[in-house]
Amino acid sequence: MLHRPCSYWWPTFLVLLLGSPILSASDAERPNVIVIMTDDQGMGDFSYFGNPVLKTPNLDAVARSAVRLTDFHVAPMCSPTRGQLLTGVDAVRNGVTSVTAGRTFLRPGFPILAEMLKANGYATGIFGKWHLGESYPHRPIDRGFDESVYHLGWGMLQSTPDYGNPLINGRYFHNAQPKKFTGHCTDFWFDQATAWIKQQSDRHQPFFCYIPTNAPHGPHIDLPQYIQPYEGKGPAGFFGMIAHVDERVGRLEKFLSDSGLRENTIFVFLTDNGGTSGVRLFNAGLRGGKTQYYDGGHRVPCWIRWPAGGLGQPRDIATPTQVQDLTPTILEFCGTPKPAHAKFDGTSLARLLRGQNNPLPDRKMVVQYSRDTLAKWDSCVIWNQWRLVKGEELYDVVQDRAQTKNLAVEQPKIVQAMRDHYEAWWTGMGPKPNEYVPILLGTPHQAEVTLTSGDWEGIYADNTGHVRNAIGGPRGGHWHVTIDQPGEYEFILRRWPRETGVALGDAEVVTDARAKVGAKLYNPPAKTFPIAEGIVTVAGKEAHAKTNPKAQSVTVRMNLPAGRSILNAWFRDEKGADQCGAFFVYVSRVK
Repeated sequence: MLHRPCSYWWPTFLVLLLGSPILSASDAERPNVIVIMTDDQGMGDFSYFGNPVLKTPNLDAVARSAVRLTDFHVAPMCSPTRGQLLTGVDAVRNGVTSVTAGRTFLRPGFPILAEMLKANGYATGIFGKWHLGESYPHRPIDRGFDESVYHLGWGMLQSTPDYGNPLINGRYFHNAQPKKFTGHCTDFWFDQATAWIKQQSDRHQPFFCYIPTNAPHGPHIDLPQYIQPYEGKGPAGFFGMIAHVDERVGRLEKFLSDSGLRENTIFVFLTDNGGTSGVRLFNAGLRGGKTQYYDGGHRVPCWIRWPAGGLGQPRDIATPTQVQDLTPTILEFCGTPKPAHAKFDGTSLARLLRGQNNPLPDRKMVVQYSRDTLAKWDSCVIWNQWRLVKGEELYDVVQDRAQTKNLAVEQPKIVQAMRDHYEAWWTGMGPKPNEYVPILLGTPHQAEVTLTSGDWEGIYADNTGHVRNAIGGPRGGHWHVTIDQPGEYEFILRRWPRETGVALGDAEVVTDARAKVGAKLYNPPAKTFPIAEGIVTVAGKEAHAKTNPKAQSVTVRMNLPAGRSILNAWFRDEKGADQCGAFFVYVSRVK
């Protein structure tokens, strides 16, 4: 069944809603904003919190100079945190509830921080990991970033959209155009960010600089000088990546001080989810890690510094807070109004950070995401010292930081109050939590769209291991799409990504660099198939094209009407037997 496409995007309309850039204060008086978010670094992965092996002197110095939110919560996984950070809206509402399976796209109608600050006269830049969509209208350049320097997917080398792309001397995207960088990606992100900040400073232009590093998420590849000090002492590659980020934060701090920018820059540091590779060594007393609803999965550091902003002395604040609070807080600090239609689930922390009276109402917060279909009660409800995990387990984390004693039986009134809050929250989540955001095809804003298995509905197929194992069965999965304009469309089906140059029926050979990291998970033996035909079904139509196993791809063309649909693409052998899904499909409107 086809549905006519709606008027899908509105960045220009956002500027109209907000009006002309606000000039009540001079550009020189408005604060700059820097947000740094590391990837897969838990509370225990800092010497500041007592890690017995890892040394993070520069990050520790940031902590000592800042207001520290000690009961701060994100999602237990990457993309949902990123969506919540930039929208101020809960993941279940904004649509980004997973890192894969067609659930990494923001629903239309949710403005993000970059768009709102840009409408208020700020320059906006991102340097690092985006992971909220690779095609229009989901790219950084479509979402308010003037300058976007980023990689694809959840990580380099091993994610489906960045398949085989090395962390050293690899590929990046500059305003949606692929380019090459030299050196290690961590240095590249910080070098680019620092140069861009200097350009804005020289122009006396207030800026928002977002530096979401892919480090220390795997693959744990870094330069020897960062890894060698930790060999034999713990997860050396993981710690080495953190040490590298720590050094670059120190260099950025020096630049801010030397350039005179430090005083009037809002500096925010946080991480995107709980601990991973370092949890077994040290987890700062927390239970659990990434993907889990115990505090070790979603309670992370958040440090905020603004010397000129009246935040007072560096100190700890134990009030429960969440990543959704950061966008409304930054907007208030920067004198930027939200669009009239925007509604945040987060709350501005401006009064709390400034030590003013009555800073926050008593509130309950919900942490929820999904690796697949969203399910009721698969969550954690937070209320002061209480944690209600999956609607059944109750913990007092002030008295029991490690969440060892379930108090649900002893505190039935607390449980009921938290369950009542969750019931109301879940009911109010519309549109339906499991409604998918389609990928837009045939738009004039992007000549070719790359579809990968990472966005198949309900199938976790977002890394090189899934591709090599040909996960998804003989027909693979399907994508939710919207055909933007009627016309003739070309679909180029591949078993392997275009960059590899590998034939349909051949096994992609793993390079030495890839073989050293994640061998079993990411580099299993590649399955091969006697591919002789490619098939595409979309908009109620089916088209075929013959090929052979030595060809790198097979091209299928179809005339399609505009509208929303489900797209499948897969391969068959000479006898007509289904073999495997097309893990990479390159789609363009040709006429």
